[in-house]
Amino acid sequence: MAPRVVLIEADGGSRGNPGPAGYGAVVRDPDTGEVLAERSESIGVTTNNVAEYQGLIAGLEAAAELGATEVDARMDSKLVVEQMSGRWQIKNAGLRPLAAQAAALVGRFAAVRFSWIPREQNRHADALANAAMDAAAGAPARPVVDEPRIVEPPRAVSGPDEADRARARKVADRAATARTTGSDPTTAPASWEPRPSLTATRLVLVRHGETEYTEQRRYSGRGDIPLSVRGRKQVRATAARVAALAPGAVAVVSSPLSRCVATAEAIAAALGDLPLRRDDDLVECDFGLWEGRTFAEVREGWPGELDAWLASTRVAPPQGESFAGVAERAGRAVAALCEAYPRETVVVVSHVSPIKLLLRDALAADDAFLHRLYLDAAGISVVDLWPDGGVAVRSVNETAHLDGIA
Repeated sequence: MAPRVVLIEADGGSRGNPGPAGYGAVVRDPDTGEVLAERSESIGVTTNNVAEYQGLIAGLEAAAELGATEVDARMDSKLVVEQMSGRWQIKNAGLRPLAAQAAALVGRFAAVRFSWIPREQNRHADALANAAMDAAAGAPARPVVDEPRIVEPPRAVSGPDEADRARARKVADRAATARTTGSDPTTAPASWEPRPSLTATRLVLVRHGETEYTEQRRYSGRGDIPLSVRGRKQVRATAARVAALAPGAVAVVSSPLSRCVATAEAIAAALGDLPLRRDDDLVECDFGLWEGRTFAEVREGWPGELDAWLASTRVAPPQGESFAGVAERAGRAVAALCEAYPRETVVVVSHVSPIKLLLRDALAADDAFLHRLYLDAAGISVVDLWPDGGVAVRSVNETAHLDGIA
């Protein structure tokens, strides 16, 4: 029977950096330490980092061939671990295609966690890599012996892949991110019978109105760009629609950025001057160096980083935030709302990325959903969340109220 979870140990190196290079990868059963697959190859003359990435790629390919659904990837290369975790930039242009290839493989698993381990805990992969380097250099091959051992816990690298966060992320997020509700919908009873909405927390998810960046199709993250003239018209129409759609709403919660706050204030007033609360967890993704740039400008300036980012929600823009991080905090915000407002209706005003990620998880979809869903500025979506993990998506991107706005 194919393993559900596997452990990958990977390494690579070169004699001279650059020099004769090779990589090694071992796939193990995480409970017994049994070797399930080995990969080793000489790759000519290149650098240590290229070889290390090749080792990771080989290990991920082997895990996929074994039918694994979750992977713990452990390496003694801090650079690869940090770059694949989205915390370090990929400054070397030669590594960008390899990072993109690895990120595409990551997307084939339900969850992949990266951890750094000291070299002495990576001896088998290191030996395979050295044997490959010997072959590349024309030296006599040295035997590779796997020493029986108990698999030791890795030294966790702080960030989105810490083990204590994995449980909340592993059901719906193929990039190992948190679930929307903080509960597992697979525990909810499956039924075609309509569930009573009065027992659910209803979230009316509203994207803010247009800004100049929206109209110009620029990356708009943490920059506090105000609503445009057209955006203010959209907000008035949206406030009237929300008031008709959710007359019993008890609160309005907003991202702290002004384009959301202005949208939320109009909605709160239309609902009878409801209290408005700001929540930092609802803020837009931090696009780092891409902030304020068009998609074409990013494609020209950061082609490798863009490919890696598009291939995996765990990869962050340079000096920015990964979608995995956005999903984790947005899910935390929603879980808090469900706890604070059981059986009530709450209006949530946020941005395109947090709302897309919340809808992805509500629909138990994979990351391809993010590229296929379009959310208009000032669009409205409605989700019901039950305490037992049940979810009903009532509407997505409702925009009829915007018809005729010039």
